[in-house]
Amino acid sequence: MNYQAPRNLRELFRLKRLYKNAFPIEERKPFSIIRRMQKKGKTDIWYFEEDGCFLGLATTINGDREVLIDYFAVDEKMRGRGYGHQMLNTLISHYSPKGVFLEIEIPYESADNYSERVRRKNFYLGCGLCEMGTRAKLFGVDMELLGIGTNLDFDEYRDFYLTNYGKFAYDNIEKL
Repeated sequence: MNYQAPRNLRELFRLKRLYKNAFPIEERKPFSIIRRMQKKGKTDIWYFEEDGCFLGLATTINGDREVLIDYFAVDEKMRGRGYGHQMLNTLISHYSPKGVFLEIEIPYESADNYSERVRRKNFYLGCGLCEMGTRAKLFGVDMELLGIGTNLDFDEYRDFYLTNYGKFAYDNIEKL
């Protein structure tokens, strides 16, 4: 498996298409913001492939001590083959010895996509991430943090955004 920043417009197009298809609109930030933060060195955009076949994407927000996997998705045609585990383990190794964390939608039983949320959480727990016990409303979406090598409380989580992404993001995080 190879991973690198997108090298050309075709790869960038594949990333953007998967990004739009894999994440609901209320959870997506404009891709132009991700690209702008990449140019500032605060975000990495990863294009995963094997033998020339597109596997998926990841974007990060890079802090001094922790890295947030901001978006992570396996191409729909490649799901169920173990690539997600490989991709996530690759990211964790790449960013070691920093802690790695991510946000997932809280699997409320009343959610329309409850079983999807449970599957997603179980996937991440199966990859070695742990519940941090931190929950927040991020831009109106109820999220919980999972991580490995770090354990941020709510204030540390908000501070991570303030330091690495700015006041606008910081101001749109509420404690649950």
